[in-house]
Amino acid sequence: MITLNINGKEQQLDVSDDMPILWALRDVLHMTGTKFGCGMAQCGACTVHVDGQPTRSCITPISAAVGKKIVTIEDVQNDKVGEAVQAAWSEIDVVQCGYCQSGQIMAATALLTTNQAPTDADIDAAMSGNICRCGTYPRIRAAIHAAANKLA
Repeated sequence: MITLNINGKEQQLDVSDDMPILWALRDVLHMTGTKFGCGMAQCGACTVHVDGQPTRSCITPISAAVGKKIVTIEDVQNDKVGEAVQAAWSEIDVVQCGYCQSGQIMAATALLTTNQAPTDADIDAAMSGNICRCGTYPRIRAAIHAAANKLA
């Protein structure tokens, strides 16, 4: 039995300790906000926060998160930065198909938690591992700037 802190709640899971966090979230806990994209940590759709750091949940075993705090898209709005990011996403109308957006929002929230006045270069660096097949990158950048302005 493994105990994980997910969105502020202790969760006991009877699974193998090498199960990726993504599958523990989706298949065991039925939290489907975090998406499976590539399974190789290349697209960012599966991004969650582990102790505040953006983490690719598709390749990170749950054993690596024991004793740490996992935050998923389902709870990101309970943080002032996450709330600002989600509001900006809506105001700028970032989403097209939406599949990658939970990972995009998690990466943007991690960026703005550590840097509330990012430059375009900062945004590009922080978001470079998150792929949007619809190409909404200009709207993503605009939303990050808008969220930063809300936080200022």
